[in-house]
Amino acid sequence: MPDAKQLLNDGFVRIFMNIKSFRQEGSFEGWMRKTMVNTCLDYVKSNYLRNSMTMQLNESIIEQNSQVSYNEGLRNIEFKELVALIQLLPVMTRTVFNLFVFEEYTHKEIAALLKMSEGTSYWHVHHARTVLQKKIKNKNSEIQLYERKRI
Repeated sequence: MPDAKQLLNDGFVRIFMNIKSFRQEGSFEGWMRKTMVNTCLDYVKSNYLRNSMTMQLNESIIEQNSQVSYNEGLRNIEFKELVALIQLLPVMTRTVFNLFVFEEYTHKEIAALLKMSEGTSYWHVHHARTVLQKKIKNKNSEIQLYERKRI
């Protein structure tokens, strides 16, 4: 949480320091949002690069990632629980997943922003989905077990 507060502060400092660069070509809110996202990405990149390791990706993971599957487990999980599970992901995996799913960046854009290959971006999203599916499945198993005991 202290990092979040610091990043919010850093983002606003960047906005105020660079407000002259806003060219009024789009919405001010959009420009602010992009500045905040870039502030957070810079933070993640600086931390990640210190502890980084090279990840290899094979083509089968890319193919598996392109196939979208509907998870029944999402019907039984609340949004707050899902967000909590996402927060448990490793920092870089969580960052790539959030950019891809919530911010709707493409893998090419993510790769350019985070200075990684597109394949690594695919891998992070695939890894996040795999981890989240397992956690949701385990959570649903616990819920079903609890409901059976109540009867």
